[in-house]
Amino acid sequence: MDYIFVDTKKNIEIIGLVEENKLVELYIDDKENKKQVGNIYRGRVENVLPGMEAAFVDIGEGKNAYLYVKQALPKRMDKNQKVNIDDIIKKGDDIIVQVLKEPSQNKGAKVTTHITLPGRYVVLTPYSNKISLSRKIKDMDEIKRLREIGANIKKYDYGLIFRTNAAGVEEKLLADEYNLLIDIFQKIERERNFLPCPKLIYKEIDLAHQIIRDVYNERIDRIILNDKEKYESIISFQGVMFPKLKEKIYYDRDFNIFYQREIMDQIKTALNRRVFLNSGGYIVIDETEALTAIDINTGKFIGQDNLEDTVVRTNLEACEEIARQIRLRDISGIIIIDFIDMKDKKDVDLVLERLEECLSHDRNKANIIGITKLGLVELTRKKIRNSLNTSFIQECPNCNGSGRILYRNIDN
Repeated sequence: MDYIFVDTKKNIEIIGLVEENKLVELYIDDKENKKQVGNIYRGRVENVLPGMEAAFVDIGEGKNAYLYVKQALPKRMDKNQKVNIDDIIKKGDDIIVQVLKEPSQNKGAKVTTHITLPGRYVVLTPYSNKISLSRKIKDMDEIKRLREIGANIKKYDYGLIFRTNAAGVEEKLLADEYNLLIDIFQKIERERNFLPCPKLIYKEIDLAHQIIRDVYNERIDRIILNDKEKYESIISFQGVMFPKLKEKIYYDRDFNIFYQREIMDQIKTALNRRVFLNSGGYIVIDETEALTAIDINTGKFIGQDNLEDTVVRTNLEACEEIARQIRLRDISGIIIIDFIDMKDKKDVDLVLERLEECLSHDRNKANIIGITKLGLVELTRKKIRNSLNTSFIQECPNCNGSGRILYRNIDN
């Protein structure tokens, strides 16, 4: 069964996506720790650092946001063109920026001046004139149809991206959403010269609405909510953009994620270093500031035929669990996977194909870079939010996060 749950508590909302009875995405929306990704601000440039090719922008959210030179280039300027940050913006300038990445403990939010506005079917890209499509749309006839629709509905030289959900959707519906997003963008543009500064001028819809907007499809069997106000708010999504949505929404006042044993077991597993496979093998996941390392071991799995067969079967099984854990833990940045050594190149290719297939289900697509000289698989995944660990785990005050405690006194 595939379903979405929204467990609303006092100041926290827990949103999860379950596919084939396995938890694959989990988000914690803490009302006291406001989410910023997608928000648009009128900010003031506080400092320009030519040596870092970046600027710091006060957006009124505590830490100054970080604006990289390529995210500050004027509309239509070639991103590959060599420019200096202080040629584009100056200290004291008021600029409109959008948050790309949530702030972390040590860094402020990452922002861009290239505003984009997502809908259910279309993403408006006013700083590009291209018509693009989700890479998950494979049918050539559908690709041709959407490109023709894009050319028909495009206005003001504003580009657009057709999302995966756009496949099979009629032109009028796509045009209506595109025009709605243009209206929102033009309202944002009119805020450029109005005080005060800094100021929040556009707030992205809350996390529960975002997940339902982006994930809901015909495969979702139900959406479970335990808050009446949130239930009625989601019901308001009903319409041509969300056909039959009301039929799949269930209000269950007594729903509590902490009483869902299978889900809670999967959450606990996602917070552990070691994840066991059904065969008896296991994977070990270590997240560091620089990268995430994932190691595969056969464990108790001894196979039936020979060592090579045991190794390949363990690696293939690990691919599915690794892809799920990356998605569930929201691991981003550089990811290094140390598969069990395989001698035959055909087996290596088989495992890489399986890994790519499993990763293809992730909305935040991971890119497989290749195999290093040491036989490690390297991939990257875009960071949007902080990982699941940050919502549940804090640094140990005794070992300062090293996982080791000094047992001999080295002080005089």
